[in-house]
Amino acid sequence: MPNRIALFSLLVPEYDAALAFFLRIGFECREDTDLGGGKRWVRIAPRGGETEILLARAVEDRQAAAIGEQGGGRVWLFLQTTDFDADYRLMLAEGVRFETAPRAEPYGRVAVWCDPWGNRWDLIEFAHADRSGTAP
Repeated sequence: MPNRIALFSLLVPEYDAALAFFLRIGFECREDTDLGGGKRWVRIAPRGGETEILLARAVEDRQAAAIGEQGGGRVWLFLQTTDFDADYRLMLAEGVRFETAPRAEPYGRVAVWCDPWGNRWDLIEFAHADRSGTAP
């Protein structure tokens, strides 16, 4: 039986710009393999993170139209931190656009931000180890 999500694809217009952005905000490149024909296998993850993102360059109109819209306008990516203040400051210094100021919620500290392509993310430090919303 499957027991974890290993990676997921994030549509981007170009590999190099996407890779550079994520490296600036603290991700690491786990693999960058040329597959030929302009296609690459580019895996990134937050340092020490288990789930990886596969940067997928859009190659057709339908894919290009979905860049930044994979979540349908909702926050759909959640970047967990154990030092909210430090990571928030780093991301601000790197030009990340936050849509909301940091706020406290029952589930932790959070601020909504957008990547350069319009995907909406939460930077989040969970209040509870199990990531629950209100558990003691």
